[in-house]
Amino acid sequence: MALSKEKKLWMYRKMLEIRHFELEVDRLFKANMIWGTCHLSVGEEASAVGSIAALEESDMITSTHRGHGHCLAKGGELPKMFAELLGKETGYCRGRGGSMHIADLEKGNLGANGIVGGGIPIATGAALASKMKKDGKVTLCFFGDGAANQGCFHEAVNLAAVNKLPIVYICENNLYGMSVPFSKASSVQNIADRAAAYGIPGKVVDGNDVEAVYEAVKEAVDRARRGEGPSLIENKTYRWLGHSKSDANVYRTREEIEEWKQKCPIKRYRQKLINDGVASAEELDRIEKEVETAIKDAIEYAKNSPEPRVEDIMDGVYA
Repeated sequence: MALSKEKKLWMYRKMLEIRHFELEVDRLFKANMIWGTCHLSVGEEASAVGSIAALEESDMITSTHRGHGHCLAKGGELPKMFAELLGKETGYCRGRGGSMHIADLEKGNLGANGIVGGGIPIATGAALASKMKKDGKVTLCFFGDGAANQGCFHEAVNLAAVNKLPIVYICENNLYGMSVPFSKASSVQNIADRAAAYGIPGKVVDGNDVEAVYEAVKEAVDRARRGEGPSLIENKTYRWLGHSKSDANVYRTREEIEEWKQKCPIKRYRQKLINDGVASAEELDRIEKEVETAIKDAIEYAKNSPEPRVEDIMDGVYA
């Protein structure tokens, strides 16, 4: 699956964008400018970018509570993202959704979800609708290793397999569900092994290798678009930070975290692009500076955006 230089540099830019966004969110949270909680995906950038790079613009995704990267990779706008997290009127949900509930329906992002596994039935329903309408769309369903133990996962994958729905289930296995190691929560080593129970393809991928992720997901997306049904992809990756901003992160050793930092997906891809002659170090440095400027401008936009009006507090509330 040959990738153009343009596509490769897009993937590099997007991973940088997600990394810088998450680090700034961490800083803003510590400065008491973001309330509630946040689940950051520092270290997992290749999974979101490689997966979504395999889609067409009209395709759809559902996300998770660790979903900033998915939104940005699907075309999310930095100013609206920061504005939402800062609780401003100009945010995606007018400041009412916060970190775990950003959606961008115009871009095919059906939303993040604060419920573990909450996006799985939504994605499956979207895929069922696509099949009934024969619109040719494919849905990517992102979820974590913890969600793979929820009943909705098994029900949804079974329904999708029986009906050959155009969907790809993508488990971002970062080895911990909150503080519980995956090895203590599953009797199988790989979540992708569960695909056999439903008669669909399952594949384990190095989730820190953006091109490996792209190739695996592209194959599954093409299969789904041909009407051959769902696949289950397991991206093995790792979050560098705690489960959420309320996580003291005392259940992992510094050595383990440092070991995974050495597998940084961005550094790996930068070196690959240089070694393969795709781009020079100077060209990649320029991209990073452009990303840093875009992040800075987006934060200023969010800071200067209006707060929601008290008079509008009931907007969007239904009975």
